[in-house]
Amino acid sequence: MFTLSDLKQMEAKGITPAKAERQIDFFKSGFPFLPIDRAAVVGDGIVKLSKHEAESYAQKYDATSADAIKFVPASGAATRMFKELFEYVQEDKKSIAIDKVLENIEKFAFYTDLVELGVDFADPKAVISAIILEGLWYGKQPKGLLKFHRYDQDNRAALEEHLVEGAIYAASKGKPIQIHFTVSPEHQAGFEARVSEKLDFYKRKFGVDYLISYSVQKASTDTIAVNPDNTPFRSEDGALLFRPAGHGALLDNLNDLNADVIFIKTIDNVVPDHLKEDTTLYKKAIAGIALELQGQIFQYIKQLEEGTANLEEIVKFIEAHLGYKVPSQADLRSVLNRPLRVCGMVRNEGEPGGGPFWVKGADGSQSLQIAESSQISPEQKPMMQQATHFNPVDLVCAVKDYKGNKFDLSLYTDPMTGFISEKSAAGKPLKAQELPGLWNGAMANWNTVFVEVPISTFAPVKTIVDLLRPQHQ
Repeated sequence: MFTLSDLKQMEAKGITPAKAERQIDFFKSGFPFLPIDRAAVVGDGIVKLSKHEAESYAQKYDATSADAIKFVPASGAATRMFKELFEYVQEDKKSIAIDKVLENIEKFAFYTDLVELGVDFADPKAVISAIILEGLWYGKQPKGLLKFHRYDQDNRAALEEHLVEGAIYAASKGKPIQIHFTVSPEHQAGFEARVSEKLDFYKRKFGVDYLISYSVQKASTDTIAVNPDNTPFRSEDGALLFRPAGHGALLDNLNDLNADVIFIKTIDNVVPDHLKEDTTLYKKAIAGIALELQGQIFQYIKQLEEGTANLEEIVKFIEAHLGYKVPSQADLRSVLNRPLRVCGMVRNEGEPGGGPFWVKGADGSQSLQIAESSQISPEQKPMMQQATHFNPVDLVCAVKDYKGNKFDLSLYTDPMTGFISEKSAAGKPLKAQELPGLWNGAMANWNTVFVEVPISTFAPVKTIVDLLRPQHQ
């Protein structure tokens, strides 16, 4: 199947032929649907906190000396965010979105930059073109570098809001605020330049120091592309085509981090300071829950090793607090000794995104999982209507075992939960494969807790018009 040239190409990327062949097998067989049992709801898989409980857990987190890192997937370009703007400039297709942008141009954080550029605001196409092309060049920038919010002193890019969030809830006593951005190779210099320009301001503002780090998606996580007949897709020069494997590939980047607590939040889900209260409270609260559960887990593991454990008590704890129905003959130590994630879940108000479900295991177990619609079989689609919540990508992860050693996260994935999509290259159709999503199959065998968080903590920016929503003004 592979030529000598193919083997050298794969070796350079760190991909074995066996790995590529396994991916081709998945193209042929497809990925099985998840065996959904029911939607997780409040009282059955989702914890709902009172304001007092949220504040209590937040205080518990504040009282710890846990070493924390804020992990921000930020490699996505903003091309889709400006799709309608490109269509207007290049194809003269004017949409409602264009009218909204032009009518509200002064409300955008980048308005003053357009003024400084001397843009002719009487010329609609000149305004739109200056946003996405020569001028601000936002159409070629990653979301993290786009100005999202207006302030009296200085308007902020999305990445700056994460610097602020880090100072507010990801502090480790006596240590710098650690923030890790995953970026595209072509954008890393831009991130570093913006951080270098702005970091002293935030150090002074919050009286903290920062430790900012970056990583790129590893070439070894790319997946092979195939033709519609499942044969390897080749470029015009005969080389195999490998594609980035989606956010599931970032598990390798996450696995390289070493901290007691890892906060995960996407680059575009940020709000201005006057709306950060709920975000701060619930981030700390779910971190407090994670640390409290982790402490109890460690106690039970030690009791199991010492032979003093009450097995019935441990089973009740697992089923009540760790999102897992214990099958008969289960190895309780194995069930307990795995990574832990506490995931915020938002009430479903029609936003796209995966949802929380109970999934059946072949051994009679049930576990909490975040499932995308493509993972649910057609006959089980009605079950999606029963889902009251969706996944806003708001996670706190505890990734160390009871001896203080970091788990190897690659051992807790479900490789049967990838995604296949139809794409094209050079005008030719192809099929692409994504690895199990970072918060989907990549964390399938973690202990999982779902906690309801307010809708005010969820404000993603998918299109430029989203910046006009109240959450961003």
